[in-house]
Amino acid sequence: MADKAAETSIERPYGWLVVIASMAMVSMAFGAMYLIVVGMVPVSQEMGWPRSVPSLANGLNWAGAGIGGVLMGWFADRYGAGRSAIIGGFSLAAGCVLAGSMQGEWSLYASHLLLLGIFGKGALMVPLLSNATRWFDRNRGFALAVVGSGQSIAGMLLPPLFRYAMDEAGWRSVMIGYGIACLAVILPLSLLLRRPAPVSVSASEPQPTSLPITLPGDDAVAFVRRAVPSLHLLHALLCLAIIGCCVAMAMPIVHLMSHAIDLGFSAARGAEMLSLLLAGGFVSRLGFGLLADRIGGLRTILIGSIGQAATLSLFVWVDGLTGLYLSALAFGLAFGGLVTTYSLVAREVFPLGEVGWRIGVILLCGTLGMAGGGYLGGLVFDLAGSYRIAFLTGVGFNLVNLVIVLGLVFRMRPAMSGKAVSGAVERTS
Repeated sequence: MADKAAETSIERPYGWLVVIASMAMVSMAFGAMYLIVVGMVPVSQEMGWPRSVPSLANGLNWAGAGIGGVLMGWFADRYGAGRSAIIGGFSLAAGCVLAGSMQGEWSLYASHLLLLGIFGKGALMVPLLSNATRWFDRNRGFALAVVGSGQSIAGMLLPPLFRYAMDEAGWRSVMIGYGIACLAVILPLSLLLRRPAPVSVSASEPQPTSLPITLPGDDAVAFVRRAVPSLHLLHALLCLAIIGCCVAMAMPIVHLMSHAIDLGFSAARGAEMLSLLLAGGFVSRLGFGLLADRIGGLRTILIGSIGQAATLSLFVWVDGLTGLYLSALAFGLAFGGLVTTYSLVAREVFPLGEVGWRIGVILLCGTLGMAGGGYLGGLVFDLAGSYRIAFLTGVGFNLVNLVIVLGLVFRMRPAMSGKAVSGAVERTS
């Protein structure tokens, strides 16, 4: 049966080349986001701004990426992910140059919302994830994890480099230089996306799902409809869940470096903490992809949500250097694979003709959560003078997420009849 599945699979070696190129482009897109994170303190000091101003710029970047994901996802479905990636490369370059030369708040906001967000990261993340799903049927979860790990790779490698470069050359020069680098990397890689993806298996072929048991596509949708009365309700619950998840997720990602500086540690130590956090995210993203292909997307999200809530709470209490390093690593290992797993759940439980826009809307909600979490963290800091209350607020949002996911998991467990289970076992034996 395994040999037969391999023979009918759409997967080809070129698909992994597409995945690696996509991961590199996602890394460049997310690297642009970390410029304002690493430069939050020097930008605020030079411009005389409170932390909420660069925090809002970061939030607009996330919000723009979400809006752009829906728009550019539609564009990529019609004109190809390669063309979308070209738009993203030029837009990232223009956004970095505008941000590096800005003289006021509105140019900072415009660069992060429109150029780095909507037409930059928005033209890369969702289109590249969606395109990757078209190349895989047996290892789809892991392929999505690899593409999405570009965020973590950017976080591991770039914050220390940005910090060092900003100390030596200033934040303006670093932003402009990074924009040129985006163009030099993304344009050549986009050419690898010109080859069309192989024709997908038909809906009648058995496909993996995010459910506990492997079912054919039509049976999977029917199973979900028995568990949740409406696919629109399920979609709405997933959107609410990812908002709570991402509000909590954003706070350490955006503010950990500033938090470390406020505790008396150097900017270099703060950048190292952020890199360690995202290094853990890279490892967990790959691990989540493998786990989701085996136990299901919803169960994987549940495990990650519990871990994220527990590790985020550490930042409320820990203030020593070693403790912060360990807390950053633990948080990274908990949160890394959550967002791409939401995409996997959507890909596998919604009808194929609805998958594109449903993934786009879910990721839009996720980016709005990231935007809100980043801004909320800066706002709470300005009001309270401490990040501890901000992190505690993030834990509260994470608990809301956990309640929704836990409810979905328990709602779906008894929904499958014995006949459906028996049929699924026969198909996978």
